[in-house]
Amino acid sequence: MSGGASAPRPMTVPAFRNAKVEGRKLTMLTAYDWLWASLLDEAGVDGLLVGDTLGMVVQGRESTLPVTLKQIIYHAEMVVRGAQQALVVVDLPFMTFQVSPRQAIRNAGRILKQSGAAAVKLESSAQQAKTIEALADVDLPVMGHVGMRPQSVRKFGRMSAIQRDAEQLMRDALAAEQAGAFAIVLELIPREIARDITAELSIPTIGIGAGPDCDGQVLVTPDMLGLTTGFNPKYLKRYADIRKAAIDAARDYVREVQDGEFPDAAHSHGQ
Repeated sequence: MSGGASAPRPMTVPAFRNAKVEGRKLTMLTAYDWLWASLLDEAGVDGLLVGDTLGMVVQGRESTLPVTLKQIIYHAEMVVRGAQQALVVVDLPFMTFQVSPRQAIRNAGRILKQSGAAAVKLESSAQQAKTIEALADVDLPVMGHVGMRPQSVRKFGRMSAIQRDAEQLMRDALAAEQAGAFAIVLELIPREIARDITAELSIPTIGIGAGPDCDGQVLVTPDMLGLTTGFNPKYLKRYADIRKAAIDAARDYVREVQDGEFPDAAHSHGQ
C-alpha cells in the first residue's frame, strides 16, 4: 500500500452544511466555464457558484435579469465537467421560480438533470419560503439568498444598495432555513446584522459584503482576479491583476507579429 495523502473527497451538500458544526470556514467563487472551474477546483474552493452574474461579467449586460434558463444550464454543464471536488451550485435565473413552486421544481430539476450540478440557489425573501419548501420536499437541494438581491434591482434601485432592516433580514433568513435551505447567502448586509443571523441559524451563511462573521465567503471570480473594471465596492478585495497581464501579453504579441519577431525559428517547424 503506497503512502502519501489521499485525494480530498468531493464536497457534498451534507458536508457543506456540516462545515458550520465543525467550525470550518467555507469558500466559494463563481465559475462560468470548464477552464475556470478546473482552475478554481484545483485551488481547493469548497463551492463553485454558476451565478447569473454571468449576465454582466460574461455577456456584458447591465444586470442579471436577461439571463435565461437555457444559458445558465449551458454554463453549468461546463462548470460541472471542470469540478472534481467542489460543490457546484447554480442560480435560478430571474422569472424561472417566481411564478409558482411548481415552476421552480420544474426548472430546478431541469438544471440539475441536464448539468449534473449538486444544488440550485434562489434569491429569497420570506415570501419564497413555500418555493424553498417545495424544492426541498422533492429532494432538490436549495441555497437561499437574502439581503441585496440582484434580481430585485428594479425594487432596490441599484446593485450596491445595502440592506439594513435587521428584523426583516432575520425573518427572511429564518424562513429559508425553516423551509429547508441547506445554506444561505447574505449579500450587502451590515456586519452586525450578518453576525446575528449567523449566530441564529443552524445552516451555514455565506457572505458577500456581509463581514467576517459569516460561516463562509463568496466572491465573483472576475472581480476578485481584477478582470473587471468600474466596480469597486468596499467589500471587494482584488487578489490579482489578470486584466493588465492579459492586455500586456496581447500587446507584446501584436508588436512581435507586426515587427516580424514572431514566429521565429524556435517557433517554426522545419523540414
